[in-house]
Amino acid sequence: MRPSGRQINEMRSIEIETGVTMHAEGSCLIKCGNTHVLCTASIDSRVPSFLKGSGLGWVTAEYGMLPRATNTRMRREAKTSQSGRTQEIQRLIGRSLRAGVDRVALGERQIVVDCDVIQADGGTRCASITGGWVALKLAVNQLVKAGIVKSDPLVDPVAAISCGIYAGQEVLDLDYPEDSEAGVDGNFVMTAGKLIEVQMSAEGALFTRKQMDGLLDLAEKGVAELTAAQLAAVS
Repeated sequence: MRPSGRQINEMRSIEIETGVTMHAEGSCLIKCGNTHVLCTASIDSRVPSFLKGSGLGWVTAEYGMLPRATNTRMRREAKTSQSGRTQEIQRLIGRSLRAGVDRVALGERQIVVDCDVIQADGGTRCASITGGWVALKLAVNQLVKAGIVKSDPLVDPVAAISCGIYAGQEVLDLDYPEDSEAGVDGNFVMTAGKLIEVQMSAEGALFTRKQMDGLLDLAEKGVAELTAAQLAAVS
């Protein structure tokens, strides 16, 4: 039995509220169970120096956790003193979102996606990627509506989900009690049925090829549900 009482292939509840901030070109609050992340997308007419004159756009991300996002208060991170975990996660978010972008169609401009964890209960990086795409899509919709870009540069929705082996069972969408004790933990980033990135490791128990295939099947099911929620949110 899972601590939450969910079935092994059952997701936590998913809620995506859009337009939650008045200034960002795109924004949403995504709730995956008790994990809540505020995602905003900001359009910048400038691109990083290495892209100047290339005609290519850029999508990048920043990630952070509010001091009381967890059960004990953590120190607020300054950009110059970010932990290795924070840097790794925000790079993952940026890579993942760029995988679903036609950077030629976007043109020479940058969109920065900020993901701020308000409340953490496992899967914050996955929720950030999933909500980050929604914020990105809303920002891009403004560019298309204004005629600034001629075609939608977002090829397909990008979403992410965690799966792992908990108490000997392959389970979908780990919350913190499961994540902290899982023998195997994996994060799966996907778009249109294709893998973008997989982060997976044994954390106390080895796993077989058959179990890995089972986790991939669960991830595909979870991402399909997330994609449906994303499309409903931006429609």
